Parts: sequence; C-alpha cells; structure tokens
Amino acid sequence: MSESIDHITIGELFKLLPHRYPFLLIDRIERADGDDFAVGIKNVTFNEPHFNGHFPGEPIMPGVLIVEAMAQTAGAVVAKAHSAGKRKLVYFMTIDEVRFRKPVVPGDRLELHVVKRKQRGSIFKYDCHAEVDGQRVAEAKIGAMMVDPEEDK
Repeated sequence: MSESIDHITIGELFKLLPHRYPFLLIDRIERADGDDFAVGIKNVTFNEPHFNGHFPGEPIMPGVLIVEAMAQTAGAVVAKAHSAGKRKLVYFMTIDEVRFRKPVVPGDRLELHVVKRKQRGSIFKYDCHAEVDGQRVAEAKIGAMMVDPEEDK
C-alpha cells in the first residue's frame, strides 16, 4: 500500500533519520510514492566540512557522500512507510555497481532518485542515481535493513 508524498521537510527528516550535522546529507524529499520511489534533494554548499580537504582550491563532493545521500533518501522513505508511528532505524547493508560520471561541486543541486527494486521482510533493495541539472552524476544499487533501535528492544 503506497502513500503518495508531496514532500518530506528537514524537520520530518530529523524524526525519520538518526543522522545530524555534518552527516545528514539530504535537505528534503521533494516527492515520493510510499517507499517505491523518491527524489531527495541535497543543496551542495561550500560551507560543508569535507571541502576543506577535498580538494583545496578545487572542491569536489566525495563520491562516498553522494552514495550516502542516496542511501539516506531510501532510508527516510522506508522509515516513513514502515514505522507505523514507532521509531525505526534503517541500516545501509550493501552497495553494488557504483559509477561516478561527473564531479559534484558547491552550488550544485543534487537530485537523489531511488526506486525500490525488491523487498523481502525488513530487507530493501534500491536502484539509485544522482543528477545535477538533469545530468546523471552517479548511480548505485543499495541494500538496507530496517530494525528496531536498541533502546526499544
């Protein structure tokens, strides 16, 4: 049963994801269809700490952070669709077929597209890609698992 979502704000992301600055890498989810499909947004700014060293004078967003942003987008919609009002954690499990096609730099608006490929119990598989100005900059297949937080067990 999918629920169409217009958007998920940063305030709701704080409730859905345990990540906080500097590791919350999405600013909002622009649209989603339950946990089947979503588009997350990351506004890339020069103020982010990784640009101090990656690379001085030539700032490029690290590819691993682009992949993490895709995983956070998937994790947020999984948590929203399956939490039933209870706090859940979504753990990043696998990453396959990663490709980086173009650098992401400060000033870019990174769109994070996630499409559910498979679900088996609490295990979810997503096909993901990231775009800037309609051009694909990265892609990956991501696996995740939803669990109850330790304090809830």
